[in-house]
Amino acid sequence: MGGIDIHRAQLTFDYVDLDSGEVVRGRIAPANRERLRHWLQRFAGRDQVAFALEGCTGWRYVAEELARAGITAHVAEPAETAARRGPKRRAKTDRSDAQLLRELLLEGRIPESWIPPTPVLEARALVRLYKDLLDERTGWLQRVHASLFHLGAPDLDVGAMSAAGRERLAVAELSPATRTAVDVALRQVDRLTTDMTRVREQISALGRRQPACRALQAAHYGVGPLTAVVIWAEMGDTRRFHSSDDAVRHAGLDVTVYSSDGRRSAGHLARQGHPMLRWALYEAAVYAGRPSSPDHTYFQQVKARLGGQLALLSMARKLARRCHHTLRNLDDQVLAPAA
Repeated sequence: MGGIDIHRAQLTFDYVDLDSGEVVRGRIAPANRERLRHWLQRFAGRDQVAFALEGCTGWRYVAEELARAGITAHVAEPAETAARRGPKRRAKTDRSDAQLLRELLLEGRIPESWIPPTPVLEARALVRLYKDLLDERTGWLQRVHASLFHLGAPDLDVGAMSAAGRERLAVAELSPATRTAVDVALRQVDRLTTDMTRVREQISALGRRQPACRALQAAHYGVGPLTAVVIWAEMGDTRRFHSSDDAVRHAGLDVTVYSSDGRRSAGHLARQGHPMLRWALYEAAVYAGRPSSPDHTYFQQVKARLGGQLALLSMARKLARRCHHTLRNLDDQVLAPAA
């Protein structure tokens, strides 16, 4: 049993032979799939071998190679792992990180993270790529808005994506440098829009074929093919949650409370978990403002009492609970491959 600390240049390992009590430490360099596969051959023929690793960038190929070698992989949640380290008495090193993972695994105190199957990991990669493209395109549009405002023409940036907006920008009186900046930004917007359309088509096709994604769309108003795939990929098999409160906590939509040993004041979103899930739930919650929504009355009541932003967050929490129950009730079908 041991621990593996993951870095781009090397993998630091620390494991103990439970029969002899011998502790072995070292590094695997370079850190790639082929080198790790060769190193794992030393455990061939052993019945029970387990390694713990933190759920940071690079954990996927390490966990896949461990499973390929017949070794049990335990992915530890990074924040909980750091908390269980306790107060640091000396500088933290790769070697001490691997040792901590080994000790937590031996003591049965590893804060386990769910290891999704390959189709879920592939869906996560697609939806996160789409969100990155969306954020980059938004940044270029904001640059256009700022350039126009700087020259006193803020009304021209309305509808910069539409044909009418492009015509107004083409005849606007802009300085040569600003004209260059706007033209470059719009070309980047067009390029990103093309890539986004292609990626979104792949995601939507998955959302129409995967059983859990179809169930989410059928059961919850505002959840479409794109947001259904995001919710399914980020929540996964919700049977691992004890209750819907855990699902809300997993999305980072729970509200912090005051703690005497904490540094953060009460009343803020915890923001734990991946932001993609919060984004999808928030986007779906926006549809609650429509009169045709079954939650329209509730949304309007909360909006009148607390404001529109808090009403959207309240609806996002409701959707997180409902999606948890929908996925949980699918049992083994939740991870079924797309038809």
